[in-house]
Amino acid sequence: MITVTKKDLIALGYGTSFSADIIKKAKKLMIEKGHTYYQSRKLDRVPKEAVEELLGITLSDTND
Repeated sequence: MITVTKKDLIALGYGTSFSADIIKKAKKLMIEKGHTYYQSRKLDRVPKEAVEELLGITLSDTND
Protein backbone atom coordinates (compact mmCIF):
# COMPACT_ATOMS: atom_id res chain seq x y z
CA MET A 1 0.00 0.00 0.00
CA ILE A 2 1.35 3.39 -0.97
CA THR A 3 0.89 6.06 1.68
CA VAL A 4 0.92 9.85 1.75
CA THR A 5 2.07 12.25 4.48
CA LYS A 6 1.56 15.95 5.04
CA LYS A 7 5.08 16.59 3.74
CA ASP A 8 4.26 14.74 0.51
CA LEU A 9 1.25 16.98 -0.06
CA ILE A 10 3.29 20.11 0.66
CA ALA A 11 5.84 18.92 -1.90
CA LEU A 12 3.00 18.66 -4.44
CA GLY A 13 2.19 22.34 -3.89
CA TYR A 14 -0.59 22.26 -1.30
CA GLY A 15 -0.39 24.67 1.64
CA THR A 16 0.63 23.56 5.12
CA SER A 17 -2.79 23.84 6.77
CA PHE A 18 -4.64 22.47 3.72
CA SER A 19 -2.30 19.46 3.70
CA ALA A 20 -3.02 18.83 7.36
CA ASP A 21 -6.77 19.08 6.68
CA ILE A 22 -6.49 16.56 3.84
CA ILE A 23 -4.70 14.08 6.13
CA LYS A 24 -7.36 14.56 8.86
CA LYS A 25 -10.21 14.01 6.39
CA ALA A 26 -8.49 10.96 4.90
CA LYS A 27 -8.08 9.47 8.39
CA LYS A 28 -11.77 10.11 9.08
CA LEU A 29 -12.68 8.45 5.78
CA MET A 30 -10.61 5.37 6.64
CA ILE A 31 -12.24 5.15 10.09
CA GLU A 32 -15.68 5.30 8.46
CA LYS A 33 -14.63 2.41 6.20
CA GLY A 34 -13.90 0.35 9.33
CA HIS A 35 -10.14 0.80 9.64
CA THR A 36 -9.94 1.74 13.33
CA TYR A 37 -6.13 1.80 13.14
CA TYR A 38 -6.41 5.36 11.83
CA GLN A 39 -7.92 6.62 15.11
CA SER A 40 -4.40 7.11 16.45
CA ARG A 41 -3.58 10.80 16.92
CA LYS A 42 0.11 10.24 16.21
CA LEU A 43 -0.45 8.54 12.87
CA ASP A 44 0.38 10.97 10.08
CA ARG A 45 0.30 8.59 7.12
CA VAL A 46 -2.77 7.68 5.09
CA PRO A 47 -3.31 5.51 1.99
CA LYS A 48 -2.83 7.28 -1.32
CA GLU A 49 -6.23 6.00 -2.46
CA ALA A 50 -7.98 7.84 0.39
CA VAL A 51 -6.35 11.14 -0.59
CA GLU A 52 -7.20 10.56 -4.25
CA GLU A 53 -10.82 9.88 -3.32
CA LEU A 54 -11.03 13.11 -1.32
CA LEU A 55 -9.33 15.32 -3.92
CA GLY A 56 -10.82 13.65 -6.98
CA ILE A 57 -7.43 13.40 -8.69
CA THR A 58 -4.82 10.71 -9.29
CA LEU A 59 -1.47 11.18 -7.59
CA SER A 60 1.71 9.97 -9.27
CA ASP A 61 3.53 6.91 -7.92
CA THR A 62 6.98 8.48 -8.05
CA ASN A 63 8.83 9.15 -4.82
CA ASP A 64 11.30 12.00 -5.22
